[in-house]
Amino acid sequence: MDEYVTRNYAVLKGVLASPPRFSHLSRGERFYTFPVETRRLSGVTDTINVIARESLLTGVEVEEAGKICVTGELRSFNNKRGEGAKLVITVFAKAISFDGGEDINTVSLDGTLCKEPTHRLTPMGREICDLMLAVNRRCGRSDYLPCICWGRTAREYSHLHVGDRLALTGRIQSRPYIKLIDGEPVEKVAYEVSILS
Repeated sequence: MDEYVTRNYAVLKGVLASPPRFSHLSRGERFYTFPVETRRLSGVTDTINVIARESLLTGVEVEEAGKICVTGELRSFNNKRGEGAKLVITVFAKAISFDGGEDINTVSLDGTLCKEPTHRLTPMGREICDLMLAVNRRCGRSDYLPCICWGRTAREYSHLHVGDRLALTGRIQSRPYIKLIDGEPVEKVAYEVSILS
């Protein structure tokens, strides 16, 4: 298996929330974006944005599919337009298929901690630890991926330091929150990897 695939591998299976729409042109290739909704065991739905080459979508009636399965890599880029999130997290599709079955939302990452962990307690006393993981990809680039863990894992990972290597598995979650902008509450969505192991 490709070394970079083993460092960053994501699988999403869920419902196509809206048809693909044109995103951007890069090196003469057209890319499209679309959201996939995956349901957790708890019943909460995560909406994850996917970026795909036009060639993956050609000849496929994506709009008509009930369940879509996307395999690829979790990617990040800095939004310099000033609108929306500063760090944009998406799944870069390498393969797309259509089938039924249970929803899937898994990611495996192997990278380096690039920021000191932030360890804290919820108002209910539950431990949380936020991490920022840099995962290398080809061409000398890296994806900077926010991760979160809970309980004993949070306590254990809070002792890590910048430069430490970390391999983990988890799921991509979308978490709504309210941010005050000019005194007005605005609903936003944070994307992060919820660490399972």
